[in-house]
Amino acid sequence: MSETTLKKNKNRKAQVDPNEFRDHLATVDEQGKRKWIYATKPSGKLFNIRKALSYFYFIAFFGLPFIQVNGRPFLMFNVPETKFILFGKVFWPQDFFIFGLIMVTAVLFIVLFTAAFGRLFCGWACPQTIFMEMLFRRIEFAILGNANQQRMLKKAPWSTEKMIKVSAKHIAFFALSFVIGNFFLAYIIGMPALVEIIKGPVTEHLGGLSAMLIFSGVFYGVYSYFREQVCTVVCPYGRLQSVLLDKNSMIVAYDYKRGEPRGNFKAAAPGAELGDCIDCFKCVTVCPTGIDIRNGVQMECVGCTACIDACNEVMDKIGKPRGLIRYASENAIAEGKPLRFTGRMKLYTGLCLTFVILISALLYTRKDIGATIIRTPGMLYQERGADSISNLYNIKLVNKTVSNIPLEIKLEAMNGEIQIIGGSHINIAKEGQGAGSFFVILPREKIHKRKTEIDLGLYAEGKRISVITTNFLGPVN
Repeated sequence: MSETTLKKNKNRKAQVDPNEFRDHLATVDEQGKRKWIYATKPSGKLFNIRKALSYFYFIAFFGLPFIQVNGRPFLMFNVPETKFILFGKVFWPQDFFIFGLIMVTAVLFIVLFTAAFGRLFCGWACPQTIFMEMLFRRIEFAILGNANQQRMLKKAPWSTEKMIKVSAKHIAFFALSFVIGNFFLAYIIGMPALVEIIKGPVTEHLGGLSAMLIFSGVFYGVYSYFREQVCTVVCPYGRLQSVLLDKNSMIVAYDYKRGEPRGNFKAAAPGAELGDCIDCFKCVTVCPTGIDIRNGVQMECVGCTACIDACNEVMDKIGKPRGLIRYASENAIAEGKPLRFTGRMKLYTGLCLTFVILISALLYTRKDIGATIIRTPGMLYQERGADSISNLYNIKLVNKTVSNIPLEIKLEAMNGEIQIIGGSHINIAKEGQGAGSFFVILPREKIHKRKTEIDLGLYAEGKRISVITTNFLGPVN
């Protein structure tokens, strides 16, 4: 933000409705045109922590596609083939009820987490924020210089130097977008398939190459042009923030009770009572979405804490306590109290952890062999001699492992016999499906009613992997 703009903002303060900022986006001018944000390069304790966390994020993002568990990717979301792999376990369409539960749980988690901790996720863990602020913007600083240099370069006439710098930035952005696009594609089709596409002739992988270019183009457009608009215009989470937050939610907040009235204490009249805010606009110039955090809670705020670091640096220079801008709640600011981990936050955190544990347990206990057993439709029981009754059953199987499995069926806790049609077991191909038919034969003396519940054990290589309960139909004695 230029000095002229800062002066205009200061001169307008007395003439503008204090809530006028809520009527428009900070990145759109009065004519409805885009205002480009030239955010000052952040620095400070919180930024250093975010930077360190971003390194772990990048290691995870670029490293996970290479991790294999039992010959399968650790994570894969193959939408075209409706095949999903989480933590090395394959999930088929039959398992989609689990994803339904995960989605419902995710909605509840977001509501509770935001009500307690505001947009903490946006500033510290959202991929859009991390890639933009910790990767692309740092490359921009390295090539084009700081915010003022970027602003001057934008206004400068085209020259060899400007063409080189601008071209270098866009080439670097597209190259990085291409790499990120490839890794996102690896999460969909798997790293081995991606490597095969890269190594193979282009003519044999036109579909894969097209997908790569589409991914790359989308990322390049987002990080080169759309940038903060993703958070303020597109992201539904940002739009819902106003209804998910309340006055007890943790937010990045300006302490107006301590900071007002604003003013430069060096230029103030003798005896004038001023707050700690010297109206330096550092918190505004460093904001990646261009807002003034001193106006209060705003939809555009992503909770990146850049304004906290900037304000703390100014407070250190003028000898004032840190924390004029800090993590707090609206009620804590109004009452002049520090942020505390309240009972409400503890309750919401406990519920969020409960949801995570329940879903984790559901994923962990999911069986590798899915089986459905039903009596053959339209058939009654069959008499086998004078002392036995049999029923014919159909079984459908899904093998979610990477091994071929010969499946045996046994009666549990009951005398009787199983006869599998076509052999002694049913073969299920790895990551495939199988089906078969079998007879259950029981002594007549064990049948005392029309329907008798029986337990059928499914065994693979002598190990019981599941027990299914079904009904056995017989004559009424």
